[in-house]
Amino acid sequence: MTSSSLAVILLSFQLANVTSAADSISIAQAELVRRTQELYDALSAGNPAPFRKYFADDCIFSDEKGRTLDKVKLVADITPLPNGYSGAIKIDKPQSRLAGDAAVLNYDLDEKETIFGQNLTARYHVTDTWLRRTGEWQIVASQAMRYYEDPAIGKADPKKFPDYIGTYELAPGQTRMVSVKEHKLFVERKGKTEQLVPETCDLFFRKGVEGRILFRRNDRGEVDALIDRRNNEDVVWRKK
Repeated sequence: MTSSSLAVILLSFQLANVTSAADSISIAQAELVRRTQELYDALSAGNPAPFRKYFADDCIFSDEKGRTLDKVKLVADITPLPNGYSGAIKIDKPQSRLAGDAAVLNYDLDEKETIFGQNLTARYHVTDTWLRRTGEWQIVASQAMRYYEDPAIGKADPKKFPDYIGTYELAPGQTRMVSVKEHKLFVERKGKTEQLVPETCDLFFRKGVEGRILFRRNDRGEVDALIDRRNNEDVVWRKK
């Protein structure tokens, strides 16, 4: 072997190492985003192939519904949208971290869905953990959550507001006061006042606060409690 041939082999080896390093960087950034977007593009068509490809056999998948699935159940869950439904999910604000054979991709999702001509939107936040095993990058863990959004504003019945006005007690020294100002309903506790925004005429919410406020009536039709409903569980404030 001549010295020139040896030089060519060494140069080729060096270039291969540079390419491999570049590929590792790409995987942590644009390539991971590309693969992840491929997954979400496959959802509306119900195409499980990218999920078989990019999720590890021992993956842990936890979705915004509170379900935790293994790969078999995850792949089985990928089905086409029903007739009359269409939609798209796009990645937004991706961030990534790479440490050797591990990568974390953190991102938001903007979902648009049309159901028989009616448009819906939703936003999610997802964190995926990728591992490189035998040269192949796959997701080993995925955790999704849905961003809280206020309900649609409905119409209140101001004629009922006088029934709601008063002080409500949770325990001795723990009270809330409901009042009306300029045809709007407010609740005050420890100097903090919040508007009760109607979802329906008898159901209210506070902007940016998950949960509902409703007023309970007794057998005589009188309001006797304010119900602070959180995650389908009630905290009862009795009217004084």
